[in-house]
Amino acid sequence: MSTDWRAWHAAYEDPSSDLATRLRIVQGAISDVLDSRADRPSRVVSLCAGKGLDVLGVLSSRPARKLVSARLVELDPDLAAAARDAAEAAELENIEVVVADAGSTDSYAGAVPADLVIACGVLGNVSDRDVEATVRAMSSLCAQGGTVVWTRHRRSPDLTTAIRRWFSESGFTEHAFSSPGAESFAVGVHRLETPGEPLRLGEQLFTFTR
Repeated sequence: MSTDWRAWHAAYEDPSSDLATRLRIVQGAISDVLDSRADRPSRVVSLCAGKGLDVLGVLSSRPARKLVSARLVELDPDLAAAARDAAEAAELENIEVVVADAGSTDSYAGAVPADLVIACGVLGNVSDRDVEATVRAMSSLCAQGGTVVWTRHRRSPDLTTAIRRWFSESGFTEHAFSSPGAESFAVGVHRLETPGEPLRLGEQLFTFTR
C-alpha cells in the first residue's frame, strides 16, 4: 500500500508533532548555512521537496533572499503546485519548482553544484542500499564547501551511524547531528571539504519503498 504523501504532510500543521519539531530544526540549519553566505549568491537544491516548507519558510523572511536561487524537485504535482504558490506568495523570484523524480540525477542538470542540498524525508523512505548510494552521490550535487542537510528516522535498526560514516568517507565533515533520541528522528548537517564530483546523468540514486 503506497503512502498518501499529501495526507502525510498534514502532520506539519500540528506544532507538537515530530514532523513539526523536525521542520524547526531543519529550518534552523538552513538559516545557519544561508547566514554564513549572506554576502554572496547561494544555489540551493531540495530533493523530494514536498510543499517546500523548509527552504521557503526560511527564505520568505530573509532580507538577502534575492541572492538565493533554488530548484525544488517534487514528483507529486499537487505538492509541487503548493510549493510554487507559496514561492509566488512570498515574492521569491528565483525559485524553480520541478515536477520530476528526485531519485534521478537528470533532475539536477543545470542546478548543481549547489551550496546547499536539502535531503529531508528521503533517506527514511528508501532501501538501505539506496541510502548509501544517495549519500555517496551527494558530492556530485554539492560544490566544494557546500552543505547537505538530511533527515532520517532512528527506528531499529538505526542507520544513522552508517549514514554519518558514509558522509565522512565521501569527503564531508559533520557540522551537526541532532536527535530527540532513539526511535525518533535525526537531522544531520555535513559540509563537503573536498572538490565535488561531476554529476553523472542517467543514474537512479533511489526509489521510494512506500
